[in-house]
Amino acid sequence: MIPQQNTNSTFFAPHLALKNVKAGMEFYEKAFGAKELRRFTNDDGSVHVAEMEINGAMFHLHEETFRSNQLSPETVKATTLVIGLFLPNPDKLMQQATNAGGIVSSPIQDYEYGYRQGIITDPFGHQWLLQKKI
Repeated sequence: MIPQQNTNSTFFAPHLALKNVKAGMEFYEKAFGAKELRRFTNDDGSVHVAEMEINGAMFHLHEETFRSNQLSPETVKATTLVIGLFLPNPDKLMQQATNAGGIVSSPIQDYEYGYRQGIITDPFGHQWLLQKKI
């Protein structure tokens, strides 16, 4: 089911470039409880594009595309984007993501500016800032 979006509202839907979209889908399901909304496959059966959501927050996975310079962090050996995910229990999701193969880049902790947050790096090089307002 595709989340209902008000066509008059503005929202972000990150578009993550991956070498292997199917592997990404499997990780995000285990790590974050993501649900597949739809997918588009290539002739060889590999996944070209997937649309997923985490508790109604939609995001897209796309095969890296050299012609449009949309490359995965694995290819460029870096990332310039941190995906902020607000949720009720970042500690629980951090543990779940670690169990699924994510690497803790910054442990969950409380900050003086009023957030509890930590960063997990997924196996594909994307960084997720798991957080809640305290």
